[in-house]
Amino acid sequence: MAKRLFDLFFSFFGLLFLWPLFLIVAVIIFFDDGLPIFFRQERVGQFGKTFKIWKFRTMVTRNEGPKITVGGDRRILPVGHHLRKYKIDELPQLINVLMGEMSFVGPRPEVSRYVDIYNEEQRKVLNVKPGITDPASIKYYNESEILEQSSDPEKKYVEEIMPDKLKVNLEYLRERSLFSDIKIIFKTVFS
Repeated sequence: MAKRLFDLFFSFFGLLFLWPLFLIVAVIIFFDDGLPIFFRQERVGQFGKTFKIWKFRTMVTRNEGPKITVGGDRRILPVGHHLRKYKIDELPQLINVLMGEMSFVGPRPEVSRYVDIYNEEQRKVLNVKPGITDPASIKYYNESEILEQSSDPEKKYVEEIMPDKLKVNLEYLRERSLFSDIKIIFKTVFS
């Protein structure tokens, strides 16, 4: 209950405080590549229920190509590189937090194609609400650069990065508390 109250309070005031930044980013995206401003994608949330995540759009609208995005991907808009680097593209997820689909801290929500290959132990991350940040996001803050170095980014993600991220998040779930969540939020901001 305390976690939900925390999420409600800070997502509401976060959206209230950040609306000028949202407006500036929306105008920049519009002049860079037109509409839409937001990117909506189906993700798997708590108990396997799907929802649509909110992000600022950082890629061209005719997005054909690999499912994994790496740092030097030519589909990324010029402004998109900056939005991704500073994680500004993730800020609209405050809407998902306010709506109760996500939390500030929890395992990052994944697309179903990857959730479908989780083993039974890994599926335990679905027992909680997904989050805007988690310990694995801090560990892999430079994930797109790591993937960019690989000759097969999707294989590297599925076989190496994803299992490690799930392991890190399962450890977080065993010891989570409101205090540990606040620590993770501060670590995210400063990383």
